[in-house]
Amino acid sequence: QVQVAESGGGLAQPGGSLRLSCAASGSIFSINAMAWYRQGPGKPRELVARITSGGGTYYADSVKGRFTISRDSAKNTVYLQMNSLKPEDTAVYYCHANLRTTYSSMSSDYWGQGTQVTVSS
Repeated sequence: QVQVAESGGGLAQPGGSLRLSCAASGSIFSINAMAWYRQGPGKPRELVARITSGGGTYYADSVKGRFTISRDSAKNTVYLQMNSLKPEDTAVYYCHANLRTTYSSMSSDYWGQGTQVTVSS
């Protein structure tokens, strides 16, 4: 069993900051990558940022220069530091992990339940 749990959402003012955390736990052999997605009201889910086991990162154009993804590999935890927040960043943010549970298993995708981020004055 693998669990993925986010924390750190909430309300922020435009221009403010929030930090999201996501921890993967359970039967984990190795993690290939972890990522943050978001889904705003009436919008499809979109990839926000991703970090691989090698430390490579990807950011959506809409968050480049404002958001930073980082990880603590020892804790199977990934963070999303969100600065200069805008109202259009309002969304439910989901953590995603692509990992293997055993040496011989295929990689599988796991999702957290999501955490609400609201940017409003």
